[in-house]
Amino acid sequence: MNIEPIATVRSCFGSKFATPRQPGLCPSAWGELIFHPPYRNADSIRGIEGFSHLWLIFGFHVTLEQGWKPTVRPPRLGGNERVGVFASRSTFRPNGLGLSLVTLEGIDTTSPEGPILQLGGIDLIDGTPIYDIKPYLPYAESVPNARSGFADQEIPRLKVEIAENAQNDFNKLPPRAQNLILEALSLDPRPAVQTHHHDRSFGATLCEKNIRFAIMEGTCLIIQITDSTALS
Repeated sequence: MNIEPIATVRSCFGSKFATPRQPGLCPSAWGELIFHPPYRNADSIRGIEGFSHLWLIFGFHVTLEQGWKPTVRPPRLGGNERVGVFASRSTFRPNGLGLSLVTLEGIDTTSPEGPILQLGGIDLIDGTPIYDIKPYLPYAESVPNARSGFADQEIPRLKVEIAENAQNDFNKLPPRAQNLILEALSLDPRPAVQTHHHDRSFGATLCEKNIRFAIMEGTCLIIQITDSTALS
């Protein structure tokens, strides 16, 4: 069976770094699902407006060429303990496919690229290929008492502060972009092996901005905000 993408996502996340590892962790995140021309047909989404959430089957296009691994080191285990790839949500999978539950915020039918699905709470990098869309059905798919294995605890969040020299640039951002940046950085996007590095800064591309930050003693400090086309 050969499959091809039906759509591509335009996302507020410009790179893999700082993109949340699961959907819903950054409620302010947003994106647009742009159908490819063969599937750009209003009839194909007729009735979808009645659903609040959608399942997206997508491709891990950034890591696909690295191939799959039978065991991986989940960040939830500190990057030190290995589990089977099928007991994880790692990107290094045989078929390079992922599953994401997103909010359907609206449908743009006026754009020349329309219909465009407007999404919220996403965990998808800009340019992510979409292979299928299915509506979420709470009566069949919600499992309140499900076990979560090694991921049974909520992800701890950092306190996020803004340095005085970056405050003005932060204030210029739209409120949703401000919230998204705070949510994403509170999740501590650093690789587990680098969480002990307190003497260096990191950069993330969020909302078409380069966000420079440092983390120390449970606090993330935003130290610089520049346009994503500028060097930081």
